[in-house]
Amino acid sequence: MADLIDRAEGLEVHEVPDGYIVYQTARDKVHYLNKTAAVIFEFCDGRRDKSDIVSRVATAFELAPRMHDDVSNCLDSLIREGVLLCTPK
Repeated sequence: MADLIDRAEGLEVHEVPDGYIVYQTARDKVHYLNKTAAVIFEFCDGRRDKSDIVSRVATAFELAPRMHDDVSNCLDSLIREGVLLCTPK
């Protein structure tokens, strides 16, 4: 079973014209998400797994299949940074 992806606790999210500024209070770290990364972030609500998020973002942006890896890589990066968390279904 795939893990569900959710936002980490303690994030302050601020919308700016070109995406989001996300402040991680626990790590005292700021992340700048461009518009695409902000859309990806919005799909991460703890109810969807990685493949579902990639599929939804690909549909929203009408991405060619070769671009799906870019969405997946963005998710992986946000997980590594602790902005997103994976939880077992």
